Amino acid sequence: MRSKPGEKTYHRHPAKAESLLVQTQRLLRRFGLQPRKGLGQHFLIDEGVLELIIAAAGLTPANVVLEVGPGLGILTRELVTKAGWVVAIELDNQLASMLGQVLSSAKNFTIINEDILDVDPAALLPEQEGKFPPGIPRPASYKVVANLPYYITALVLRHFLEASLKPQIMVVMVQKEVAETIVAKPGKMSLLSVSVQFYGRPEIVSFVPATCFYPVPEVDSAIVKISLYDKPPVAVADTESFFDLVRAGFSAPRKQLANALSQRLKLPKTTVLSLLQEGGIASQRRAETLTLAEWVGLWQTFLRMRTSANPKGTG
Repeated sequence: MRSKPGEKTYHRHPAKAESLLVQTQRLLRRFGLQPRKGLGQHFLIDEGVLELIIAAAGLTPANVVLEVGPGLGILTRELVTKAGWVVAIELDNQLASMLGQVLSSAKNFTIINEDILDVDPAALLPEQEGKFPPGIPRPASYKVVANLPYYITALVLRHFLEASLKPQIMVVMVQKEVAETIVAKPGKMSLLSVSVQFYGRPEIVSFVPATCFYPVPEVDSAIVKISLYDKPPVAVADTESFFDLVRAGFSAPRKQLANALSQRLKLPKTTVLSLLQEGGIASQRRAETLTLAEWVGLWQTFLRMRTSANPKGTG
């Protein structure tokens, strides 16, 4: 993987990677498993990358960790040595069974064989609290640490960011291009950028070459840390209607914002142009150029339009 100037790129240590590769292949043979491409299973085999993830999470015995897609448990084994309690959520039945056997001696660990998108943290943590060792505060907060399957990255991020009980931080391995999208600045923003940056401050910890995984994926990855805000940095009383507007703006990202909003919201273009002008946004701009504050200002302008058109909330 070629690095751009200033990129925080991890350089693989072959000797360490080989030992985890041997462990990974041994576990696969022992339990008669094959990596499932359909579930995006690429197992981390580099010790140095594990150290970066653990360091970024800043774990202590007072922490509860939710790990998504633990796979063969390479990361899980590190988590249980640092955190007070680890809940691993694995969709693959065989891997969940295997992980329960491999980590059966761990006293601060539980495996849940479910789809993470069906798991509500606000319901899960109270269920687990009775098992927590002394030293973990109640009610418990949690951190998310995971090597996310590429195909559900955006859905998993949204699941936690919009949860009624949000994590303190998320340290996740994602596809390199997705990581760059998450941390993008105005000019290269996307729906994902706005969605993440609305709830937290993202940063790229390091880029990670594809050779740090087995089997080797077709793309490079990156470790991203998202530090969630206690409350969003912008005032939005109704997040649903706010993101309806943002989604409309990005519905045709190559079009000028006026055209995209008019088409998606089914409003006359003259009305949209007037609203953009009132919001101080040039009509020829595209959604990718707007700041979070500008989206909020535009949303507030739309709310005023709705209120004036329907002052009694009827119809």
